[in-house]
Amino acid sequence: MDITFIEDLKVDTVIGIYDWERQIRQTISIDLEMGCDISQAASEDTIDHCLDYKSVAKRIIGFVEAAEYQTVETLAEKIASIIREEFDVPWLRLKLSKPGAVRGSKNVGVLIERGSK
Repeated sequence: MDITFIEDLKVDTVIGIYDWERQIRQTISIDLEMGCDISQAASEDTIDHCLDYKSVAKRIIGFVEAAEYQTVETLAEKIASIIREEFDVPWLRLKLSKPGAVRGSKNVGVLIERGSK
């Protein structure tokens, strides 16, 4: 299986459990690896058989900007479901980071893997 990836996709959203977090937008960062077969796209040198990472990114950005979840776990799960269902991705690994959420750390968040390779 081949992997198409998107790294450090930054999106502003409402995320958090505290009252003050519900009143502001915070930047999250998404790293995404998506299983796919690039052989036909590579042999034909066209986008027709590619996993269109621009479309994936635009869909994720639109969804996350409109979202207002309390936990990064829920947001990560929802993003994974959208990608698997709407883009026919059999396997993905998604890292969702919430920079600055814990003093002294660069990032905190979750790393999930869904589907099979």
